[in-house]
Amino acid sequence: MRHRFRFRPAAQVAGLFLSFLVALPAAPAQAQIFEAEEFTLANGLQVVVVPNHLSPVVVQAVAYKAGAADGLPAKNGIAHFLEHLMFKGTQKLAPGQFSMEVDKRGGSDNAYTTQDVTIYHQEIAKEHLDLVMGMEADRMVNLTLTDPIVLPERDVILQERLGRIDNEPGARLNEAMNAALYLNHPYRLPVIGWRHEIERYTTADAINFYDRFYAPNNAVLVVGGDVTVEEVRKLAEKHFGPIAAHAPVVRERLQEPAPAAARRLTLADERVRQPYLLRRYLAPSLRQAEAAASADAAARAEPYALIVLGEILGGGSAGRLYRHMVVDQKSALSAGAGFDGKSYDLDTFTFYATPRQGGDMAAMEQALDAEIAAILKDGVAAEELAEAKQRLQIDAIKARDSIGGPTFLVAEALAKGRKLADVQAWPERIAAVTQEDVVEAARKYLRAENSVTGILLPKAPQEASQ
Repeated sequence: MRHRFRFRPAAQVAGLFLSFLVALPAAPAQAQIFEAEEFTLANGLQVVVVPNHLSPVVVQAVAYKAGAADGLPAKNGIAHFLEHLMFKGTQKLAPGQFSMEVDKRGGSDNAYTTQDVTIYHQEIAKEHLDLVMGMEADRMVNLTLTDPIVLPERDVILQERLGRIDNEPGARLNEAMNAALYLNHPYRLPVIGWRHEIERYTTADAINFYDRFYAPNNAVLVVGGDVTVEEVRKLAEKHFGPIAAHAPVVRERLQEPAPAAARRLTLADERVRQPYLLRRYLAPSLRQAEAAASADAAARAEPYALIVLGEILGGGSAGRLYRHMVVDQKSALSAGAGFDGKSYDLDTFTFYATPRQGGDMAAMEQALDAEIAAILKDGVAAEELAEAKQRLQIDAIKARDSIGGPTFLVAEALAKGRKLADVQAWPERIAAVTQEDVVEAARKYLRAENSVTGILLPKAPQEASQ
């Protein structure tokens, strides 16, 4: 389906942080990672332009500061539901016409919802930016929602949940792990929603969420590609400028208590073909660290140290886990680690490992524990620190000429309360990470009571029927 909830399989989590680094080149300290300029309209809409003149194409992204974690109790998943409904039509556009107008001009459009943001985006020839920006502004304020439009979409969401979650053992393990890891925070709830709550969605629920969060002063517009700042400013003033601001939205979320015990769970299913182990540790996000930096400069370094630690441990075939567990010991078929850091609130440092065919899951976990213990005891060598930072910069260089990469990076970061200056400071902050920073962050956050371990196992059909 075109406009879809983008569920990411749990086993891929450890690699996600690399996508967050897209479009960030290896650069000396203080260098600008990509050209970008921001301005704010009178109604509060934050606008960023990321010029890239390699081809006559633009990528537009409108990011709303509203995600699954901002829903009301018993309305879990309503942000994702509204994402679907945003393509149903306005006072000017018939249902489906938005996408049809983009398609017939050779462009593409889509949307996605996370715990923290909802983003609508298009890629199209630059001469059509006026059109797509006008349509995006139109549905910010003129969405038409009635029972005949809204209620059938519940069935679409239920089928999506059935196919992507209920029938996927790894996805169900992921849900269970989140529920165990977050004791109080709404990140414990799935982005797509619980089935029994989806079944009770109403038109009023969708309208209430729309009216509360969809406003220019609760959104970020980012345009990347073959444009200038003045071109975007003129179009933004034309299309978004007349839209009135709403009362400011303050994100008030339940926060996590200090964890007291390690958590562990196992899911067995006859559909599992490859067992695996996941372990997640709670850790601060980049936004949290940047917000705390004025009071505690050391806190700002922690997520960057965890990014580097993730590369040291899980940097592909060069990472410790692959070299030791897969190549040397042969205790695993694959193994890795990584840190994302891009959530609004808490984030997670993740380890994963899959056993060889017929391998011993317990022995593999012991090998993983030994690697974690070695980091905590002996730290990291200067050479592997330098190599890890270099790999991160090289990976970023490969994508720096992408149009969409910087656009989505900036849209997500600013919609989560970060500043453009912080996004652009990434190279120098990675470069500044020391051996001591890495060890201190590891010892602070890779604690058993801070973790949840999930095991996915196959189940014989006869066991499943009992």
